[in-house]
Amino acid sequence: MTHMQPLDENFPIQRQLDVDAAPVVLINLFTLDPADESHFLEVWSRDAEFMKRQPGFISTQLHRALGESMSYLNYAVWESNEAFRAAFNHPDFRAQVAAYPASAIAGPHLFQKVAMSGICTD
Repeated sequence: MTHMQPLDENFPIQRQLDVDAAPVVLINLFTLDPADESHFLEVWSRDAEFMKRQPGFISTQLHRALGESMSYLNYAVWESNEAFRAAFNHPDFRAQVAAYPASAIAGPHLFQKVAMSGICTD
């Protein structure tokens, strides 16, 4: 099962799920052993396929760190935290989490976009 390590120890994903917000972006930083990379990618792909079928899902991307780093960054956009919460707590998703390699550590965190005039747009 994937171990979760919060990006912010003071406000872990379990507490973030209770916040009403829309839209939201999930940022999830994964680290794993090199030997587990292909297994990780298979499981992540199945997770992504499941999430794509959930109400409120907009998009997702997976990025691999450069060089020899075994870090992956996933971001996913959701219409609302309510939609993400339903998918995240879905029994099928929760069961799938157990399929990740034992070395995988996930650091999920939810964000909202910030609009800055002339820089970041709505």
